[in-house]
Amino acid sequence: MPKIVECVPNFSVGRSKEIIEAIATAIASVEGVSVLDVDPGLSTNRTVYTFVGTPESVVEGALAGARVAYQAIDMRIHLGEHPRIGALDVCPFIPVQNVTMEECVECAKEFGEKLAIELGVPVYLYAEAAIDGHRKTLPQIRAGEYEGLPEKIHKPEWKPDFGPAEFVPTWGATVTGARKFLIAFNINLLGTKEQAHRIALNIREQGRSKDEPGLLKHVQAIGWYLEEANMAQVSVNITDFEETGIHTVYEAVCKDAEELNLAVVGSQIVGLVPLAALMATAQHYMDNSSLFILEDDQKLRLVINRLGLNSLGAFSPKERIIEYMISEEREGPLVTMDVKDFILTVGSRSPTPGGGSVAALAASLGAALGSMVGFLTYGNKKFFELDAQMRQLIPPLYKAMKDLTPFIDADAAAFSEYMLALKLPAESEEEKNVRTAALQEGLCTAVQVPLTVARISNSLWGPLRGLAAVGNINCKSDLQVGVRMLETAVWGAYYNVKTNLKDIADVEFRTKIGEEIDGAIKQAQENCAAILKIVDERKE
Repeated sequence: MPKIVECVPNFSVGRSKEIIEAIATAIASVEGVSVLDVDPGLSTNRTVYTFVGTPESVVEGALAGARVAYQAIDMRIHLGEHPRIGALDVCPFIPVQNVTMEECVECAKEFGEKLAIELGVPVYLYAEAAIDGHRKTLPQIRAGEYEGLPEKIHKPEWKPDFGPAEFVPTWGATVTGARKFLIAFNINLLGTKEQAHRIALNIREQGRSKDEPGLLKHVQAIGWYLEEANMAQVSVNITDFEETGIHTVYEAVCKDAEELNLAVVGSQIVGLVPLAALMATAQHYMDNSSLFILEDDQKLRLVINRLGLNSLGAFSPKERIIEYMISEEREGPLVTMDVKDFILTVGSRSPTPGGGSVAALAASLGAALGSMVGFLTYGNKKFFELDAQMRQLIPPLYKAMKDLTPFIDADAAAFSEYMLALKLPAESEEEKNVRTAALQEGLCTAVQVPLTVARISNSLWGPLRGLAAVGNINCKSDLQVGVRMLETAVWGAYYNVKTNLKDIADVEFRTKIGEEIDGAIKQAQENCAAILKIVDERKE
């Protein structure tokens, strides 16, 4: 997979369409950069840009935007609700795909150094890139804001990490660093700015002081008033959504608002959000209300409804969830074929798709048949006492059905990778070494794909055993076919692993994988036989 870094620069401009568009155009002009979102705010007088690309391209994209801002933004006349210290106020780099946090730290340092040299402006490092502990967070660095910077910047403890220790009136200073994904989440209140800020002080980790810490970890918050919407907001940054979920913040604000007799009228996500954060919130509301929902789009509708995310504008998952934005192709060419074309392709002279792809398809179909039996039991008046049990048995089968389908294409891709390695030149010693390494890597991939199919397939015997014992007896043959399909899939994985394993040079790897696949086929045979016996012995 390619390396993907997200960059989310916040520029101190929100009321000039021309400047906002000029910055966006400059960023987008850099090769390898994709601008995903531009989110301006009138009251905050600030625009949040979100773009992704390779580590090298996002650094250049941020610099391109900064160059425009340097010419167009004058901090001497800037006013807005949001705290700020400079024209390009903050520029974080976030790992998205196949990139480490350390690589993002290097992006921040490279960007900060180049920005300081080219524009002659002071730059501070924060978050994971911070050098000094007393200026690791944005609130620490922003204390006093732009107006306090002329005095602050001359203090030894506030000497910039890059650039001059001099106040640049039109620019101020820039903060850059590397961090986890931050969720900018605002909760709408029919109240005053002061009331919103009171709630913000209650919930934010910093609280009111060291002696009065707030309620929620990994939460930064302030209160402000949106003139354009005629309401207040508790504006929150969630710096670790895995520790403190969106729903946790929303419900904490709702509780405080109720105590103040204030109405909460929805919320707003600024910029993009990870799918996992919304799925965690969906799971929270599903658990609280005993809801049974499997499809991601339905879970997202639940979250949008419960949080009121459409209150200030339509929340479109395809345009706001980062995984959906960066995905170029969600399904491979084999999966998207109709059944007839797939069969004809398998039966052609081409070596792909072959046995590995067919095994993955068999596994997916086996899981699908199990899921079907569960659904034909769940919600059926005749089996109403089994509803709670079906809620436990169906999800792993349904999930596996979807998880297994990409391996239909993955197996063919693994074979293609190996064939490409075979075509590499092998004239010089160096070329021979490169070719040998590529062949070994291709073989390892060709082994791991079917091995994963076997692992997923073997994880389903538990729920299938449960269905065999109590599921809708009218679906007996469907369950029998599904169980046999899964066993066949593991056999297919077994043959593919064994075929490629013998040519792998790493003896330790070869032994380990060989033992695992031998155990996998034994596990599949024993479970298949046991489940079929349960089904056969049930009375009609």
